[in-house]
Amino acid sequence: MDASPSRRSVRRLLLPLSAGACALALAAGCSGANPAAAPAPEASPSGTAQGSATRATNDLQSAYQAVINDVLPSVVQIDASDSLGSGIVYDDKGHIVTNAHVIGDEKKFTVTVATGEAVIDASLVSSYPEQDLAVIKLDEVPDGLKPAKFGDAEKVEVGQIVLAMGSPLGLSSSVTQGIVSALGRTVSESRAGGGTGATIANMVQTSAAINPGNSGGALVNLDSEVIGIPTLAATDPQMGDSAAPGIGFAIPVSMVKTVAGQIIEDGRVTDSGRAALNITGRTVVDDSYRPAGVALVSVEKGGAADEAGLRAGDIITKVGDTGVTTITSLSEALASDKPGDKVTVTYTRDDDSRTAEVTLGEI
Repeated sequence: MDASPSRRSVRRLLLPLSAGACALALAAGCSGANPAAAPAPEASPSGTAQGSATRATNDLQSAYQAVINDVLPSVVQIDASDSLGSGIVYDDKGHIVTNAHVIGDEKKFTVTVATGEAVIDASLVSSYPEQDLAVIKLDEVPDGLKPAKFGDAEKVEVGQIVLAMGSPLGLSSSVTQGIVSALGRTVSESRAGGGTGATIANMVQTSAAINPGNSGGALVNLDSEVIGIPTLAATDPQMGDSAAPGIGFAIPVSMVKTVAGQIIEDGRVTDSGRAALNITGRTVVDDSYRPAGVALVSVEKGGAADEAGLRAGDIITKVGDTGVTTITSLSEALASDKPGDKVTVTYTRDDDSRTAEVTLGEI
């Protein structure tokens, strides 16, 4: 699986059932006296820089504990027959939002609340693999079920401290900490091993440790707000596809709320906000067997490509200034666009290079 733009691979954070201090540097305060005029008074431990750092560390620890106590009851473990993943309580009606790849093709699930005291049956409401999100619903809503608080994607910034909560390696109610290390990543997921093949834009990159089983859980800020759903972890092919430490990706909260809200209200996603050419395509290779573009296998009648004059057999090589060599790179080239946007598509037909202005449709 490739992670744009670094072309590192990514893996889903799903666990098969068979798988079993922050350092703070604080400047000491100054009294304003001339140090040459009088010796510095002997400081008590509570007044030293070390004492200040200790208090700051204790304050941060208390903040962590407050967030954990506040949010962890809203994070659940999902048993989808042959795999384990995580989920977030979306509302007081028993809706749980998670990753589509966590639930796979299953329709029925068992859900374990954070305390581990209750195991509850749940049913699928709808899955949206195109964004790797899904909503399930508890068959019975237990007393005291606590919905999570969802944050504002516009307020997420690089450097913010975050906590990842879920069931990594089947260890329910686990918490790791890190920071938001980047924003706006476009990441593509493989279809191998039950993956959805989704290309997801605007993902939140985090250094918080996330592992198989974290999928569908919560990435939370220190205001106890969910800012994303951990979904993918980077792997390094040079290290035998083992996890690249400290590089994980979470679906942004804005997309989570958009998809979950539509599924809960309408039973399905009615307005994806995702741009499309409305074609079926396949990757083609050149004489050296290197990916060289996307051949149009079929063009939806009345769709974006059809309206722009593209037809089956054309080979797309560029969208705007972005080169297209594979189906994945085509999805990535369109990931940041919206339906109705106009883009210039470069393609070949009968060995001639041509361009067309396409008004994008919707997935």
